[in-house]
Amino acid sequence: PFAKMGGKHRNFVDTHLAKTNKTNLICSTNLQHVFTTSYLTHPAISSFLEDGKENEKSANVYLSPGKVIGLRLIPTERDLRFLWEEMPQQLLDEQSQKVRQSLHSALIDWAKKTGEGEDYTDNLPSQCIHPVGHWYEIPNLFLNGTLQRLIEDNPNLKYLLVHNIDTLGANADPALLGYHINQNKAMTVELITRKLDDRGGGLAKINGQIRLVEGLALPDEKIEFNLSYYNTNTFWINIDKLLTSFGLTREDLGDSQKVKSCVYKMAARMPTYVIIKEVKKRWGKGQEDIYPITQFEKLWGDMTALPELQCSYINVSRMRGQQLKEVAQLDGWLRDGSKAYIESICQWEL
Repeated sequence: PFAKMGGKHRNFVDTHLAKTNKTNLICSTNLQHVFTTSYLTHPAISSFLEDGKENEKSANVYLSPGKVIGLRLIPTERDLRFLWEEMPQQLLDEQSQKVRQSLHSALIDWAKKTGEGEDYTDNLPSQCIHPVGHWYEIPNLFLNGTLQRLIEDNPNLKYLLVHNIDTLGANADPALLGYHINQNKAMTVELITRKLDDRGGGLAKINGQIRLVEGLALPDEKIEFNLSYYNTNTFWINIDKLLTSFGLTREDLGDSQKVKSCVYKMAARMPTYVIIKEVKKRWGKGQEDIYPITQFEKLWGDMTALPELQCSYINVSRMRGQQLKEVAQLDGWLRDGSKAYIESICQWEL
């Protein structure tokens, strides 16, 4: 739970279902609602929805479990030197700086002795695997049969609205759906005007093509501040046009081997980002060491670079597009009208 709305403290799942309830009420419809999960989140979300069945919280709600995970790797010396010596770093006082440099040297020696680029397996299994980026969330609908179930339960289904769970203002707005339908494109991307705190790429023209670019793909982080529009990671998707770009049709969704082959073929066309994370290894009596490891991610915004996947872009209000990622953002979120806006588009269960 993150805020009190409708007389109770609500979590993100509650909030998104309440928005769907409001749209159902206003438009006299019964929207299908999907939560995509990973091995980290599936048990908790599934349990929460099961507990709420008596309130019809889970009516017409689907879970799409993740089908792809990655194995972390030992970083290379080059990865670590790039992170610590070429990326911007805060300078400490002289003695603290020496201690940090000594630690970095020890960790580089560890990586070289353990095997640069080798599988990271010297820890608990949960510390050795990782989610592989949100690009896979929509292909997971194909792989785990969720999209097939959605279409079987509603043969008229033509469009998907996809957004982050922390984008609280995003809802199934009929006007935006109508805009997407009129554009007749495979995908419509929602953007907001960039502010200083908006980090992570945005809308750019690259080699003459308007597309989303990730901050990780930019050669210099300063370029990001020249982009006028920030990617909210909210997409309206034409199901049939998307399936066509993967080389699939609705009828193919029952052929698991063909679906898997087409998904992996498309994945091979997507850029892969190398991320350095820290993991803890506990030993002895409550002692722990912290090691840098490498993991890989693919991001959905890179689909806009595909020439065969035609996209349109729309500038939406900040209330709709902003994301609530940190506890520190809550105070401003409560005071700037964001909470009141969210409550206005929700219909809470009693």
